[in-house]
Amino acid sequence: MDPARRRATYDDLLKVPDHMVAEIVDGELYASPRPASPHALACSALGQDLGPFSRRRGTPSGPGGWWILFEPELHFGRNVLVPDLAGWRRTRMPRMPETAYFPLAPDWVCEVLSPSTASLDRAKKLAIYAREGVAHAWVVDPLAGTLEVLRLENGRWTILATHFGTEVVRAEPFADIDLELAALWADA
Repeated sequence: MDPARRRATYDDLLKVPDHMVAEIVDGELYASPRPASPHALACSALGQDLGPFSRRRGTPSGPGGWWILFEPELHFGRNVLVPDLAGWRRTRMPRMPETAYFPLAPDWVCEVLSPSTASLDRAKKLAIYAREGVAHAWVVDPLAGTLEVLRLENGRWTILATHFGTEVVRAEPFADIDLELAALWADA
């Protein structure tokens, strides 16, 4: 960011029209249009597939123990990030806060790439998630048909696997269930 430019504030973010997703990343305001259908489909399918984890307790249909949310607003100092999906282990966040945002870093984030936000998600947001101690990240590219599974190790992201196409996979931290990648892609 140009040092002569003023750092964006939360008031700047609140002025962004409701039909856009607004974030403050390293002092800069980013406003993106609502995602296109390939992005929305991948997000929705993942949220449905991970549903068994967000139940209060383990059940025959899933292990439970997580809060999994669509587009939560995360506040990390002056950064305001909105991942596509995020999850907190209930052991770390036993109760859902009554605020519109979350200061506690999630245990897992998922960024579904769009052509207009891919570089922001990969270069800047992943670095902030690492700095905040998010243990796991998934990067989904619905146009390329890929799922990258990352784990934070010693402050750096390690790519554990890159899955593609119509594979059925198990991916940490949700390796207790099969994910059918074909359900994430509009053309599969």
